[in-house]
Amino acid sequence: MIEINVPQSAEQWEKYYDLRFKILREPWGQPKGSEVLKDEDEATHAMAVDTESGQILGVARLQKNSPTEGQVRCVAVSNEAQGKGVGKLLMAYLEDAARQQGMTQIVLDARQNAVAFYKAIGYTIIADSYLLFGEIPHFKMTKDI
Repeated sequence: MIEINVPQSAEQWEKYYDLRFKILREPWGQPKGSEVLKDEDEATHAMAVDTESGQILGVARLQKNSPTEGQVRCVAVSNEAQGKGVGKLLMAYLEDAARQQGMTQIVLDARQNAVAFYKAIGYTIIADSYLLFGEIPHFKMTKDI
């Protein structure tokens, strides 16, 4: 069974950031530490945990851009868990958290390989965004919640 919660202990935070680093930074030669953003303490965090093994399967965060707009960032699902619904659980959790905080819209910058996933859960491309690390195209996407 998969449970979504917020990291609490130092060990959970270490594993949370480690997964983010391994999926989103390490494959492109980025330094350890680049996975931690300056405003982490202001964000809502979500962590998908396999309740049987205790393994962290995915992580994501939500930041409040305005009273009505939230932004999802740093979504990372372990290679073994991709395609098994972990990303959908994380996004549902963050969308619910956004609604509870009064937000009515979510924006995100999706890597090209994740666009189909976000479209499948109701997001729409509104613009090309940027090229990360000089090679990963991103697309600005949005969803009214």
